[in-house]
Amino acid sequence: MSDREIIMPPAMQVLAERAGYAPAVVAGNTVYCAGQVGRTPDLQVITDPRAQFMACWENLRLVLQAAGCSFEDVVEMTTYHVDMKEHMDVFREVKDALFPRGHCAWTCVGVSELARPGLLVEVKCIAVRRLA
Repeated sequence: MSDREIIMPPAMQVLAERAGYAPAVVAGNTVYCAGQVGRTPDLQVITDPRAQFMACWENLRLVLQAAGCSFEDVVEMTTYHVDMKEHMDVFREVKDALFPRGHCAWTCVGVSELARPGLLVEVKCIAVRRLA
């Protein structure tokens, strides 16, 4: 098995301990980010869809930053959506404002529910660290 580096942004320590997961794992130059959702640092679900989507992207940005990456380094992304038809336009507006449009392979999946009631989206991705 190859060496792995666990990425643990300080703001996610409580969640990681409670859920028993790593926000990201690095193997070689590849960063595997676990799904991020729109929640506050104290783990409360944000109810406003736009604010929830913005928080989701911010949480993912924090994980990528802790791994030495940015949205520019993402090569693959999967998004899971509850009520996709109702919220996709707002999700895309927020995504396109923060994430380089067309920059990575993107799979979008509709689901009936996520880990906590009220969550509308979860985003996971794979990034590749740039060589120094």
